[in-house]
Amino acid sequence: MKTIINKKEINIKTEDKDLNLLEWLRETIGMTGAKNGCGIGVCGACTILIENKPQKSCILKVQDIIGKEVTTIEGMANADGTLHPLQQAFMDAGAIQCGFCTPGMVLTAHAFLLKNPNPTRLQARQAIKGNLCRCTGYQQIIDAIISASAYYNS
Repeated sequence: MKTIINKKEINIKTEDKDLNLLEWLRETIGMTGAKNGCGIGVCGACTILIENKPQKSCILKVQDIIGKEVTTIEGMANADGTLHPLQQAFMDAGAIQCGFCTPGMVLTAHAFLLKNPNPTRLQARQAIKGNLCRCTGYQQIIDAIISASAYYNS
């Protein structure tokens, strides 16, 4: 059983397929960007992309990613280690405070911008409604998404 995580093929052990996906990503694979905020799929801190669709990894099992392409926040940076333009936009807009929600926000925004590269502020706000942030008040996050949309339009 295999999956692709951040463009690398990963073998999944049979005994791991019933494990919680978030815990497996963090503890077995070493992808610690996704966070356990609520454990019930409400806050979005554990968001990853499966086939470029945002999914809450805390409510999934490892078996849910078999044969699929997964992107975690660790897979967003460029090969040379520089930030993806969306990540840079979050930095530039001051959309990162404690950083706990940031990986889920960035991945949710990335999936949204892949589908809608020229969003309105309202559409951007709607897109991230499943991701909670206790620090920024969302304004800077929306600013970052709108700013990064220029990259997705090119």
